[in-house]
Amino acid sequence: MKLTENFYLSEFESKDGAEMPQEVLINITKLACNLQRLRDTLNRPIRINSGYRSPSHNEAIGVKNSQHTKGKAADIVVEGLSPKRVKRAIESLILEGEMLQGGIGLYDTFVHYDIRKERARW
Repeated sequence: MKLTENFYLSEFESKDGAEMPQEVLINITKLACNLQRLRDTLNRPIRINSGYRSPSHNEAIGVKNSQHTKGKAADIVVEGLSPKRVKRAIESLILEGEMLQGGIGLYDTFVHYDIRKERARW
């Protein structure tokens, strides 16, 4: 199922194969729209490392209270750009009102972005 011009539902599905609840699908669609804005701005493909995580999968990897279980988060890699550059691009798009405010986590090999509505940074 195509969510946006460049993102498909399959990219966001839980790695344990669990079915995605309808309320999660609504959030994933909103998240994909925001990531499409980032992709259009950067004009580069975005790989989703982790999107929706079922509660059991989230627990299995040792994470609690994750936006991933709500379908509001994705860990991403943008082809040819460092995570720091991706984070700066997201921050700029949020300031411009082009992406929703939420959480941004900077990691060595990827960026976490979520649409929790309130600002969170790590």
